[in-house]
Amino acid sequence: MTKNREDPLPTRQSLLERLKRWDDQESWRDFFNLYWGLLYATAIKAGLSDSEAQDVVQDTIIMASRKMEKGFKYDPAVDSFKGWLLFLTSKRISLEYRRRGRRRQPTPADPNELNEEIEALPDPGGLGLEKVWDEEWHRTMWDAAIAQVKKKVAMKHFQMFDLYVVQERPAQEVAKALGVAVAQVYLAKHRVSAFVKQELLQLKAKFE
Repeated sequence: MTKNREDPLPTRQSLLERLKRWDDQESWRDFFNLYWGLLYATAIKAGLSDSEAQDVVQDTIIMASRKMEKGFKYDPAVDSFKGWLLFLTSKRISLEYRRRGRRRQPTPADPNELNEEIEALPDPGGLGLEKVWDEEWHRTMWDAAIAQVKKKVAMKHFQMFDLYVVQERPAQEVAKALGVAVAQVYLAKHRVSAFVKQELLQLKAKFE
């Protein structure tokens, strides 16, 4: 794994500690909700099918939880949690490609057997997933922030922001479509963008 990688959203140490306990359902829900889209999108962009990508998500989460249960030690001085999770995901993607040629053979039913099979694979750095992973990481955080802001601002303000900033439509076109002045579109962009920035900072703070 790459050492000392810049991690735009370091994972909160306390969350990792709580995830070692299988009975902490709230922590696992937070973990899954934040990362499943990242894992799935990375697997899809690596060339896997929908069903294969879903298997990658499920098995990677299982792998992560098993390692945490057995005493996972997170040292940010060595590598980021993000990098470690990418390592597990890319190994699982490599395994899925191997299995394509032998789909009729049963897959390991025991998670420990699956873990041993994945550990035996070579380092999958050659897949070139790091760039895709970083892009999807940023996209995941952006989407999460947007979803939270949508719940907090007036619908018309969010519509102006969505059309003008997200969909990149001209301000004049947005104003005409929504029956508002162009100045209101600019104001909505400024205000909603501030909320989005705040949400992104809160997401970062939550997982530092």
